Amino acid sequence: MTYLFGFFRETAGLIPDLQIKLLTSALIILVLWLIRTLVLRIVWRKTEDVRTRYVWRKTLTYTAVTFSVILVGLLWYTGFQSMATFLGLVSAGIAIALKDPITNVAAWVFIVARRPFTLGDRIKIGDNAGDVIDIRVFQFTLMEIGNWVDADQSTGRILHIPNGKVFVETLANYSKGFQYIWDEIPVLVTFESNWKKAKDILQHIGNKHAEHLSKTAEQRIKEASKKFMIFYNTLTPIVYTSVKDCGILLTIRYLCEPRHRRGSEHAIWENILEEFAKCKDLDFAYPTQRFYNNLHEGKAGTKPSSI
Repeated sequence: MTYLFGFFRETAGLIPDLQIKLLTSALIILVLWLIRTLVLRIVWRKTEDVRTRYVWRKTLTYTAVTFSVILVGLLWYTGFQSMATFLGLVSAGIAIALKDPITNVAAWVFIVARRPFTLGDRIKIGDNAGDVIDIRVFQFTLMEIGNWVDADQSTGRILHIPNGKVFVETLANYSKGFQYIWDEIPVLVTFESNWKKAKDILQHIGNKHAEHLSKTAEQRIKEASKKFMIFYNTLTPIVYTSVKDCGILLTIRYLCEPRHRRGSEHAIWENILEEFAKCKDLDFAYPTQRFYNNLHEGKAGTKPSSI
C-alpha cells in the first residue's frame, strides 16, 4: 500500500511538468506559424510575381518547421547529448524501414544545394518531361510536355516524381547551358528539282526566323562556359544537304527557345510552303515505287509507271 501511494505521488508531480511542456510546445509552434503568416502577407502586398511568392512561401515554411523541431526538441530533451543518444538508438531501424523517404530527403538536399534544376526549368528525367512547377522535400512536380502531344507542348497533366529519381535516372535540362536548343526541319525535294535554289530559299527562311537569336546565344555561351565546357563554332542557321532514296534532303538547323519550338516550326513551314508554291521547278519528294509492263516486251515506247 505504501508503494502504491508513493507511485501516485510521483505521477501527480509529473503531470504539471508534462502539461507545461505540452503548452510551451504548442505556443512555440503557434508563434512561429504566426510569424510565417505575417511575413507572407507582407510579401503578398509587395509583389504579385508568382515565382517570388513561391520562393518566399517555401523558404518561410522550411524555416518555421526547422526552428519548431529544434526548439521543441530542446524543450523535451535535457540536452543535445540525450537527443543524440535517442536518435542513435532508432536510426538503424529508421534507415531500413524508411529507405525510400530518406533517399528522397537526401535527393532534396542535393537538388537545393547543387541545383541540377530549379523552379521553372524544363527538364526530362527518365521517360518523363515537363516544366518544374514545385519542389518539395519528398517529391518535385512537373507540368508534363510531349507524350502524345508533338513538339514539346503541354499535355495538361501534372506529374509527381520522387526526388530520389535524380540519383538513378538520366536528367536532361532544357534551360541550363545557354538556354537554347537546336531544332532541325527536314525538307525533301525531288531529284529533278533545282535543289540549289531550294537550299538558298531555306537558308533565307532560316535566317529570317532564327538569325537574331545567334548574338544572344553567343553571350549566353560565354556565361555558361564559366561553369560548363560549352563551345560552338557556328550559331547561325545552316542548311545541310544529303541524298535519300527518293530525293534530296535539305535540313534546316537553327536555334530556338525550348518553349517556342512548335511555334517556330509552324512559322518556318508556312514560309516554306509559300515560297515553294511560287517556283515551278521545285517539288516535294515522297516515297514512290516503279514497275515495268513486260506484257508487250520488245515494243518500242514502253515506259515505266510510278505509283
